[in-house]
Amino acid sequence: MRDVVQVTGELVANRRAGAYHHLTVVAPGLAELAKPGQFVALAVGGETSANLLRRCFSIHRVKPSGTFGGTVDVVIAAHGPGTQWLTQLRAHDPVDVVGPLGRPFPLPAEPVACVLVGGGYGSAPLFWLAEALRERGCHVEMVLGAASEDRLFGVVEARRTADGVTVTTDDGSAGRRGWVSDVLGEVVDRTGAGVVYACGPMAMLRSVTEIAAAHGAVAQVAVEESMACGIGVCMTCVMPVTGNDGVTRMVRSCVEGPVFRGDRVRWDAFADGVCRVPADTLGAPRVGGH
Repeated sequence: MRDVVQVTGELVANRRAGAYHHLTVVAPGLAELAKPGQFVALAVGGETSANLLRRCFSIHRVKPSGTFGGTVDVVIAAHGPGTQWLTQLRAHDPVDVVGPLGRPFPLPAEPVACVLVGGGYGSAPLFWLAEALRERGCHVEMVLGAASEDRLFGVVEARRTADGVTVTTDDGSAGRRGWVSDVLGEVVDRTGAGVVYACGPMAMLRSVTEIAAAHGAVAQVAVEESMACGIGVCMTCVMPVTGNDGVTRMVRSCVEGPVFRGDRVRWDAFADGVCRVPADTLGAPRVGGH
């Protein structure tokens, strides 16, 4: 892989952000290579741990230079032992980082209105993207949604970064009661957006893709498939995507993604948290044998 490094970084800060942890890590050489939409893979558990697999996180922001060198920010939700271990790290602890990984968000060649949609801490990579889009003269609005107020990420930062912000929560504890899909159509129409960028749960990405298409916009989505290696070896993150030739193939979200055109993803293959191989996929098993 080109333009990927592995470094032993140093944790600069570990801050609480609602239900999440916001980590800043010195990662020399990595920050200079990264682009919005890419991710990093962090080793977990220390030298004696049985946690062999890295944990992958979207890059929230980078600073190519600074007092300590280039830094990378990630946002982590503590779910299992690996992420819990990471959220317990303290300043100056070493962190083994591989990155930047994956394909970044494509940026429009000409200024165009864009809507950025984030679900929970899936909004993390959208703030850096918003800055890159505004530097190109794009009008940028953000739609941030979560189950409840404490599970939103970056609302204050969004109001500093974007031209407009709409917030939704399932329980109505902040912003409008409901889902991002309830407001997205009107935001796209009001802004005349040509592109909708999104990151969050797969069900949300499917809705965003359908709404964007119905309102004349193209969706670019960063998927949240589980990644075990992050470098394309283990094949645990494969998902069905239709290519330019109209053929559906099982591709690796960590290498061919994590960003895909939403209308190319075979959303019909996802159900109950499981991704199945569509029957018309290239190489799919046939009834009665190979």
